[in-house]
Amino acid sequence: MKKLIVLSVLSAILLNCNKKAEAPVAETVSSDTTAATEKVKDTLGPKSYCYMGVTGKDTVFVSIDDNLGTITGKMATKNSEKDSNKGDLTGFKSGDTLKLTYTFASEGKAGNKNDLYFIKTKDGLAEGIGERDEETGTKYTDEKKIKYAGGRTLKTADCNLVANALK
Repeated sequence: MKKLIVLSVLSAILLNCNKKAEAPVAETVSSDTTAATEKVKDTLGPKSYCYMGVTGKDTVFVSIDDNLGTITGKMATKNSEKDSNKGDLTGFKSGDTLKLTYTFASEGKAGNKNDLYFIKTKDGLAEGIGERDEETGTKYTDEKKIKYAGGRTLKTADCNLVANALK
């Protein structure tokens, strides 16, 4: 009986040793074709916008970078009958209103400052008009009384055209 048990265990071992190891079945993974073709959008980086406004023979060019509500940019006013000016815009976005300080050079003098408020419209920007501080002439006396109808309107423009004008 012992011989029979030893013989059956030995034959079971020999049979298992001769079997080839089965390779694991590889799962086929299908790739997501929409994810591979879509461009990744940077939702946190600065957004650039360009605007241009023409009134008679005068033209205004504005380039704005919005970095999570902090605004920087450039502005140039090309006037036909008086001195033109060019400078930098800094400020912040409050709702759909851009509250900016324009630091510019005009009439050969650098370092001029002026507060400018713009409200975003579906077509571009509308400049706010309001009573200015008598002492400086650059700051608004009451933000609540600023009117956005009747001021300069700037339409969305090609950024290459605006960049060339701002050089």
